[in-house]
Amino acid sequence: MSDVQLSHARLPATLTIEVLDEFGDIHPQAIAAERALTVYLNKREIVTLMTLGADPEALVVGYLRNQGLLGSRRDLVAVHVDWDVEAAAVVTRRLPEDLEERLGQRTVTTGCGQGTVFGRLLDSIPKQTLPDTPLQQSVLYSLLENLGAHNETYKSAGAVHGCALCHQAEVLDFVEDVGRHNAVDTLAGRQWLGLAGDEERLADIFYTTGRLTSEMVLKVAQMGISVLVSRSGVTQKGVELAERFGVMLIARAKGRHFQAIRSGQRLILDAVPAKRPGDRLRART
Repeated sequence: MSDVQLSHARLPATLTIEVLDEFGDIHPQAIAAERALTVYLNKREIVTLMTLGADPEALVVGYLRNQGLLGSRRDLVAVHVDWDVEAAAVVTRRLPEDLEERLGQRTVTTGCGQGTVFGRLLDSIPKQTLPDTPLQQSVLYSLLENLGAHNETYKSAGAVHGCALCHQAEVLDFVEDVGRHNAVDTLAGRQWLGLAGDEERLADIFYTTGRLTSEMVLKVAQMGISVLVSRSGVTQKGVELAERFGVMLIARAKGRHFQAIRSGQRLILDAVPAKRPGDRLRART
């Protein structure tokens, strides 16, 4: 993808303000940045995204790709982000023939701050069979431990979600943003542009700190990944689409607790912990 013109207009993910604490002391505090970025596709205004701005070109490409508004990578010419006017201009060689129809059909999603899905998104997903990737319980535990080293913005400022492309217990690429859908779109864009980690070790697990909703399952299926892990819960439509596409869901994954959904024989229980009083209650909270 070296022939694609990218502006590389990254901004710091946090900024520092002064806060007054409960003791009456004033001290500096890092907070998550939140910036508006209006996306234009061949001069047509598409959407305004609220983002940290840490990797805006990948976010824009991933968003358009996941909405079915970008087709072949060969069609992508340039992505230019100008923060002075809070705009991202995307240039492609062609647009979807049904662009107007897609833009006319929008569904407000459960995304942080309300996300938008354009019409016919289900129809745009290739009718491909996702790999039946197995997952060992011990590998899941190792992955959860390894992920703790990657949420830098959350540790310093909070108020963000994180997503990761993983190869078993190895974290290949990690992104944080103000919404979980921004984070997954950025990873999708980085994957599509060939910027996501070690290409020799292809991602086979996707991790998110957010809920496992229908849109999250759709986007991960579009990326060709069939294992979706989250520290949060799952929705009914998320479960329905996971079953349709063959995505194994691992919800409420914290510490040694998790809830596997539609796992079949793919989850290998090789590290079953000893049960203690209160374990079932903690797993539900």
